[in-house]
Amino acid sequence: MSTLTLRAGRFVAEVERRTAVVTAALVAVAAGLALLGLCQGQDWATPAEVFTALTRGGESAFVIREWRLPRVAAALVFGASLGLAGAVFQNLTRNPLGSPDVIGLDAGAYTGALVAITVLNGTAGQLAAGSVAGGLLAAGVIYVLSLDSGLSGLRLIVVGIAVNAMLTALNSWIVLRAEIDVALAATGWNAGSLNGVDWAEVRLPFAVIGLFVLLLVVISHDMHQAALGDEVARTTGVRLGRLRLLMVLAGVGCTATVTAVAGPVVFIALAAPQIGRRLARAAGVPLVPAALTGAVLLLAADLVAQVLLAPVALPVGVVTTAVGGCYLIWLLGMEVKRR
Repeated sequence: MSTLTLRAGRFVAEVERRTAVVTAALVAVAAGLALLGLCQGQDWATPAEVFTALTRGGESAFVIREWRLPRVAAALVFGASLGLAGAVFQNLTRNPLGSPDVIGLDAGAYTGALVAITVLNGTAGQLAAGSVAGGLLAAGVIYVLSLDSGLSGLRLIVVGIAVNAMLTALNSWIVLRAEIDVALAATGWNAGSLNGVDWAEVRLPFAVIGLFVLLLVVISHDMHQAALGDEVARTTGVRLGRLRLLMVLAGVGCTATVTAVAGPVVFIALAAPQIGRRLARAAGVPLVPAALTGAVLLLAADLVAQVLLAPVALPVGVVTTAVGGCYLIWLLGMEVKRR
């Protein structure tokens, strides 16, 4: 018994060390990409010019501080938020396909945002509230239709894909019935874009995401216990019903807040948790590597979107869809082989 305990302790220590190394490496990559994002624009700025603009001002200070820095910050924060949302639902369903954009939560959040735009005034607060409400409603429908599987297994994925298809059709109908200017804005927003993001648009979403991250920090220990199995979680005092409700709230909140600002940015929530898990070689889906991987992926995708057809900046969702589609095909092939 002592030998098994010793081996388990060594394994946990090795995983923790590797997670720390992976975390440090991802932070370094994110910092490098952030610097590249501050340099990138219609006029290239050297790293020295960026440093001067951020610390002392100068000729390019306004462009770097007010145009490029909000975009870079949004890519990092929104990417981390999507990575966390994907990790939450993949832990909840214990399935690598259990991602908000696959099971219809992104589409539900987009529906809520469209209702806020077409029926209400479409303010930042209304968009955030509508997105969260739409995502929660979609999650509720999927939960009810997947009760037999207990929020796990292939049944939830199939139900989620069906709900996603229906919500996508509903969203198209809402756009077609809207005024022409609203329809054009909603169609462009549907691609998922960080073009033109400024500080006024991201301050409230950053604060909302911060609250959901705080919630995930509070319940992270119980999430780890639940990942070991329902029986283990119950014996350690975890209230699974309450925990799952809080996980759904945090996951939907993270993805819906991003959708309210940038539109549905797909596949980051699907890919980031699994890439982070493989880098850390963890048994479950760790939150920190998932968040950092999401931040790196979204910022890298946004940089590609800016330079691919320069001077025209593509919506970042175009890049994430192209890359994520290939990843989804590979992931589905892996799932089929296991069965």
